[in-house]
Amino acid sequence: MAVDFDLKDFLDKKVDEYNQPGFIPNDPISIPHQFSAKQDIEIMGFLASIMAWGQRKTIINKCNELVARMDGSPYDYIVNHQEQDLKTLLGFKHRTFNDTDILYFVSFFKHHYQHFESLEDAFLVGQENREEVDLEMALNAFKTYFFSLPDYPVRTRKHISSPAQKSTVKRINMFLRWMVRKDTKGVDFGIWHRLSPKDLICPCDVHVERVARKFGLITLDKVNWKTAQELTANLRLLDPLDPVKYDFALFGLGVEGEM
Repeated sequence: MAVDFDLKDFLDKKVDEYNQPGFIPNDPISIPHQFSAKQDIEIMGFLASIMAWGQRKTIINKCNELVARMDGSPYDYIVNHQEQDLKTLLGFKHRTFNDTDILYFVSFFKHHYQHFESLEDAFLVGQENREEVDLEMALNAFKTYFFSLPDYPVRTRKHISSPAQKSTVKRINMFLRWMVRKDTKGVDFGIWHRLSPKDLICPCDVHVERVARKFGLITLDKVNWKTAQELTANLRLLDPLDPVKYDFALFGLGVEGEM
């Protein structure tokens, strides 16, 4: 695909239109925006992205419920809880994500933060000293690391996708966009610095896929990891250093019904 400068100009304008603070309140990214501490942003950003399916209003409400169940301080709750404190999580449910799943997530987070300051390290397993991170390798290694604790619930594996299972990994890719992209607009956080925006893969949800197909940015029939790679490769032609900024344009055009 050659660079279509008309398409680039149009999508750049749409990025500017949607990548604004007004985007935040009605999107799951509003959940980590409630916090200022890095670890709270990471934890609730990750949980909000993993639970991001269904109506956005419902997702936000359920995430706020989860924050309340963790006494409004997710990181402190996770690293300092006693066994009896976990009772506050019993009965939590969002679609197929339930208390069994959140209890394991809490166990993983506690384990991870006992060894590392940031969740970014979980996405650098095996690539700690590489200048350029292979994101496909990183996402596969992350899933292995996430389920490295003994006696993890088998049912919880379905909530963490990976390229190895041919998934687009849209939720985790969205989370990585939130953590890694940095600009002056105030939507994405840009608090991670070892992963680079140029290495990210565009989240490929139904809205993004539909709009991207109309623009010829996706040609593959199936929707899988290769589809997300194809989309991102074409977006890199428009901006090699920050291809996933176009997630704002594609998602915005789709969800607002402009396309």
